[in-house]
Amino acid sequence: MGEFSQYYVDFLWTLLQNIWGFISSIGLAIYKFFILDIGQYFTQLGAAISSFDVLGWICLVVIVAVNSTLVFFLCYRLFQLIRRYIAYRGKAVEKDKLVEEIARLREQADQLVKEKGQIFALKMGVDGAYQLPNGEEQPSQAAGEEQPVPADGASRFTKLINLDEKYARDPQVIYMADSDMLTLEGVVKRFVNFAASQLKLYYTEETIRLWFAGLATSKIMILEGISGTGKTSLPYAMGKFFNNDTAIISVQPSWRDRAELVGYFNEFTKKFNETDFLASLYECTLREDPNFIVLDEMNLARIEYYFADFLSIMEMPDVSEWRIDLIPSPAASDPKNIVYGKLLVPQNVWFVGTANNDDSTFTITDKVYDRAVAIALNEKASFFDAPLTESYNCSYSYLEQLFERAHADYSISDVNEEKVKSLDGFIRDKFKISFGNRIMKQLRLFVPVYMACGGTELAGIDFIICTKILRKFNSLNLPFLMKELSDLLAFFDKTFGKGTMTKCIAYVKDLQKMN
Repeated sequence: MGEFSQYYVDFLWTLLQNIWGFISSIGLAIYKFFILDIGQYFTQLGAAISSFDVLGWICLVVIVAVNSTLVFFLCYRLFQLIRRYIAYRGKAVEKDKLVEEIARLREQADQLVKEKGQIFALKMGVDGAYQLPNGEEQPSQAAGEEQPVPADGASRFTKLINLDEKYARDPQVIYMADSDMLTLEGVVKRFVNFAASQLKLYYTEETIRLWFAGLATSKIMILEGISGTGKTSLPYAMGKFFNNDTAIISVQPSWRDRAELVGYFNEFTKKFNETDFLASLYECTLREDPNFIVLDEMNLARIEYYFADFLSIMEMPDVSEWRIDLIPSPAASDPKNIVYGKLLVPQNVWFVGTANNDDSTFTITDKVYDRAVAIALNEKASFFDAPLTESYNCSYSYLEQLFERAHADYSISDVNEEKVKSLDGFIRDKFKISFGNRIMKQLRLFVPVYMACGGTELAGIDFIICTKILRKFNSLNLPFLMKELSDLLAFFDKTFGKGTMTKCIAYVKDLQKMN
């Protein structure tokens, strides 16, 4: 042990001597270079300078200047490198701090998003698990599992249960007399006289033909035009005509999702927050007559957001699949027509949207227009003296029979169908817009009913082409298509007869004037 201790002490002493020798040698080298050597340089210069001639002095000045510049450049470059390194290190440290701050903020944002998802899942409570942005799922009640009801045993749907009780006490049954068995043309005339004599609202037979033909074509109607032309009063008068008040729902600019329209299940109160729209829609399932629900100023909010579910289900060919999810699981106390948390949209209801086109509204997209029938109401009908006419006792089933009879008795002639196909080819070649299967189907549904209401075949074709095809021209670069628009006007006159397609010709001329 003593020998090892002596060895280790000697080793440390030798190591320290070597370290000191290394440090002292560096110090001596620096001292020699900056003190002794530089002094020696000046001593040599002083001994030789006395023998320089003029050229030697010039060379000396030049060499001193060059060497001084080189030394200054090297020192300045070294200074830049040191400063850059210090700045880089400072930025690196700052960057590290920022990265840490970003990571912390991202973690907080993820937590907030998760909390928002949980709140939204509690608010909606309709689609099972809620998908969070990071891919995680917010669990909800298992499908088919019965949800708890309020502690007092009442139903989660207060308004809808009240409607069930109301119609259980006084069910609606429509008995139509022989005098009620009208044709579609008779229904049109009766409504025009009823609205004028009873409500002091005046409509032309042409507008009402378009209305009933639209009902046979789509469950979504859009009434457009300037304020005061009767957009809201038309469905209101229709409700009075069919002895069933129209539900008028005012669309709010804040509507962003379906919860604003149909309501949502409140996990805290264990109650479903029922909207007037939902109550009106549910009441339609308990009635036998035609029903209208108005979405007043429907484009104050984006229709594709709050009405998306209805736009989707109405594309399904099987009407038994037109079901709206309300709640993820059933309860014994739910209303009778909500089956497994879903409400079947009845066929006796139409959704009527009124729309103004101004700076306070959103543009109605082609997705909505393609699924709806749009009627422009830009002028009020003139006053006329109508005979006193009573409302109309009519069931939905009878109105549907009138539509079916119209499709059996009237159709688009082969000649006009060929003309429509040739128009399709012309527009596709000149404007790169095609009719599509949906529009052809709507054409075949609309025109026969329009004819049964007293209109002509070409007038019905004119309306559909104008509202379904020419409307899409607004998205084109029309100033560069003036010649094509003129060719289209000539095509209308040549193919369908001069001045026959009045709506289409007027629309194209308006496009030419605006561009």
